[in-house]
Amino acid sequence: MSEQSTEHVDIAVIGGGLAGIAAAHVATNSGFSTVHVAPSGAPDARTSALMMPSVKFMQDVGLIGEPSSLGTPLAQIRIIDATNRMLRAPETLFTAQEFNLDAFGWNFANTALSAAFRKSTPDGAPLQIRNTTLSAAQRTDGIWHLKLKDGTTLSTELVVGADGKQSKTRQIAGIATREHSYAQSALVCDLALERPIGNCSIEFHYPNGPFTLVPAAGDKANLVWIDTKENLLAAQADPERFQSALFEKSQRLFGAIEPLTKSHVFPLSALSVAKAGNNGIVLVGESAHAFPPIGAQGLNLGLRDVADLAACLALVNRQSYGWADRLVAQYAETRAHDLMRTGHFVDGLFKSLLSDLLPAQALRSVGLWALKSFKPLRKFAIEFGMGRN
Repeated sequence: MSEQSTEHVDIAVIGGGLAGIAAAHVATNSGFSTVHVAPSGAPDARTSALMMPSVKFMQDVGLIGEPSSLGTPLAQIRIIDATNRMLRAPETLFTAQEFNLDAFGWNFANTALSAAFRKSTPDGAPLQIRNTTLSAAQRTDGIWHLKLKDGTTLSTELVVGADGKQSKTRQIAGIATREHSYAQSALVCDLALERPIGNCSIEFHYPNGPFTLVPAAGDKANLVWIDTKENLLAAQADPERFQSALFEKSQRLFGAIEPLTKSHVFPLSALSVAKAGNNGIVLVGESAHAFPPIGAQGLNLGLRDVADLAACLALVNRQSYGWADRLVAQYAETRAHDLMRTGHFVDGLFKSLLSDLLPAQALRSVGLWALKSFKPLRKFAIEFGMGRN
């Protein structure tokens, strides 16, 4: 396509992460001609703990096959209060079996998911992938005119913004955000354990945040360690100090621990939007919401975005004038409750873990006692965490 020519498609998806790939997939499978503007970047070294509703959605739309070929099942969740506070919570264990489940979900390497997602769209499908970024956009008479950084232009009725926390599409759509930065940062890496954790995800709750080990098959585990940036960088800088910290933070339950990959430290923040769509643009994934890695909500929520987008696309009459604006309004309304409640849940949970105030500690301790002992509340908590409530 020459620099002066303009190609028209039904939908343009902006952003190359997992939510963007999934959105491009469902748009194409719904019969819409689609361009996915997906710049190449460094491989995503993170992992994602996806609950069973997310896994089932990925299977139903053909993004993945059997999860056992890609990930590790999460059959137990163990929470250990490792603080020295006056009001400590009891150790709490959830098992999938008590809820008549084989597993709560699966833990996947993001690189494995990305490869599976990209292979899922059949040859000949009306999907184009452009290794570039969005440069500028203007809307005229219900049509978006997009200028890409490679010099090409597109016109489209609907834009799907999946371009992360710093989303340019969100800015273009005029969607307001609420943002909050936390004092804590997170360190992630892969570990080898002397004594494996099986299929149990274990959270040690410390005053500056949780130290979480997520099973990754065999003797391996994925670490998500939340603490002050200073503590994390100091541990990261000295290999011996790092291994010693891992040993102590895991309460010596798993013997010697060996880092398998380079650790990465990143700041924690929260982002929410006033609405998930406006002016011919819908937002999915971190362009619409971002949270600390607590309660396994990040990509799970992003896949729920994509699932609702797919449901809205299924109802569209593309021959009717203004279909994109009607879809955007419906999508924004559909996503509003889930985005609000999940945002409040994650923020409240994170703050309760960090609070030094006795009333907050008491409330958290009582809550975990109730989760340990009261079966209806245990069921509600698991259903909520899995995105079913």
